Amino acid sequence: MTITEIAPAEAARYLENGSAVLVDVRTPVEFAAFHATPALNIPLDRLAEDALRTACGSKRLLFICQSGTRGGKACEAAAKMGFSPTNVTGGTVAWGAGGFSVQRGKQVMSLERQVRIAAGALVALGTLAAILFSNIFLAIPLIVGSGLVFAGITDTCFMGMQLAKMPWNQRPASACSTVPAKQ
Repeated sequence: MTITEIAPAEAARYLENGSAVLVDVRTPVEFAAFHATPALNIPLDRLAEDALRTACGSKRLLFICQSGTRGGKACEAAAKMGFSPTNVTGGTVAWGAGGFSVQRGKQVMSLERQVRIAAGALVALGTLAAILFSNIFLAIPLIVGSGLVFAGITDTCFMGMQLAKMPWNQRPASACSTVPAKQ
């Protein structure tokens, strides 16, 4: 499947004339920390057809995330639901750098950074446990390393998906502009 992509400037033009809706697919905490002002928040793991139809109606559906990867995944999921979505290249990073309106809140640790910390800690602890106790603990860095290789090849990170569900990466719906997905 080919994903349609547009630059933030073109996305802003669609939003200005009212022909599109911008959906941020990052976690609620990431969204609350920094997002394009006109964006709605529907996290990637909560995308559902009814939530997207409520959000966009007959307007063009634009997805945005941190840098573009999750927006691409959202486009793939929405296309399977019958939408013709578009990904905003460069995500919120490019949106803000382009001088477009953003809202900043409490800064949080990015999901990507959380994955690096968790993976590094698991590798270090597994190696230390192997040195101190038993070589069986070398399975931990082997599994983590294999997972990182898989994530790099497939652009799908199991650890990131699990970390996104952690309580510190969630916010109550009333705390940010979200469109609730059908559970």
